[in-house]
Amino acid sequence: MKQIIFKTLADLRFAIILLLIIAISSIIGTIIEQDQAIEIYKSNYPLINPLFGFLSWDIILMFGFDHVYSTWWFVCFVLILGISLLTCTFIQQLPTLKIAKRCQFLRTSNQFSKLKIIKTIYSDTLTKIFFQIQTYHYSIFQQKNIFYCYKGLIGKIAPITVHLSMILILLGTLISASGGLKAQEIIPKTETTHIQNILLSGFFSKIPTISTRVNDFWITYNSKNIINQYYSDISILNNFGIELEQQTIYVNQPAKFSGISYYQTDWNLLGLRLKDDSLNLFQYPLISIFNKSNKLWVSWISTDQNLKEGFTILITDLNGYCSIYNKLGVFLGNLEMNEQFNINFPFILVDILSSTGLQVKVDPGIPFIYSGFCFLMISTLLSYITYSQVWILKQSDQILIGGNTTRAKFDFELEFINLIK
Repeated sequence: MKQIIFKTLADLRFAIILLLIIAISSIIGTIIEQDQAIEIYKSNYPLINPLFGFLSWDIILMFGFDHVYSTWWFVCFVLILGISLLTCTFIQQLPTLKIAKRCQFLRTSNQFSKLKIIKTIYSDTLTKIFFQIQTYHYSIFQQKNIFYCYKGLIGKIAPITVHLSMILILLGTLISASGGLKAQEIIPKTETTHIQNILLSGFFSKIPTISTRVNDFWITYNSKNIINQYYSDISILNNFGIELEQQTIYVNQPAKFSGISYYQTDWNLLGLRLKDDSLNLFQYPLISIFNKSNKLWVSWISTDQNLKEGFTILITDLNGYCSIYNKLGVFLGNLEMNEQFNINFPFILVDILSSTGLQVKVDPGIPFIYSGFCFLMISTLLSYITYSQVWILKQSDQILIGGNTTRAKFDFELEFINLIK
């Protein structure tokens, strides 16, 4: 019974079936939005006219398609695939490698007849043949008049390396699913916050006790006034408010500290800070309005206590530039940072209050996954190394020579011709 179980686990067809199941599950996890609120699934996958005729929100929740990669059945398939790879490595790959390292002498002409390439040479000496074999970097072993030569043994390690890489990738995936953490924080400039808006967390994950302060946030624009890049200067603080690390992040360039990654994801404008002619500071909120091409922010600046008189300020970017309209929508002029506006209610635009969106991610499985893909690339290179074998049997005035190879058979045939010509 044990032999049947181990042979089944080590079977290539069984591993392919598991890979297909995992691939189909991953496709489902890619098509269906993951870790969203139930209302989103109810609106996108209604019970009436479900997707593909059967995929409704109740089916999605029943089978865990809303969090495929952390469901018990997906984890089980990954574990079984890992066990299958380990079993195949110890039962098939390692014994094959040990056999390849042994000296496999062929002693009779009948054994030579089973080789794919065989040639009989009538000669009394092996000197020239051995000289040619050494030029092709073969290792030569001898027992009296019997010789065995091989090269490219390292190519036999490629399947083992592939299994190792896949096991590392699967292990990293399980570690990320069980110990990973993802949060999204919207932090106003100069403010400090703790990690609290958790989007996804594993069973063994822990929320870091550090806090984050946004020292500054700015946007760069190109010559056509199109956004070029977003920047956030952040500081990592401990529980006592002491700065541990300061970094400037931008899109595709996160900050990393003690296994925590900070990604630039979003931004917003929160308000305006104005100063009147008496040097009094006032702060007004901004409301975002979306249109087809870009985002706009507006604020109403009241000039009386009844809030009926005033003007509207319109902002389209973070360049420190705004447009002013009266209550009837008539354009009054443009205003830049630290410039004074003198119609009815004189004031100076002191600052535009902004916030930055940071995605905080803890992924302890990343080193295993990267190592797995590194070994996978190495195994790809190793698989191009051909494992070739040559046997020689000296009988009185004739020499029997034959060979086999694992791949690149045409090149090996040319090499074999050069050995005997």
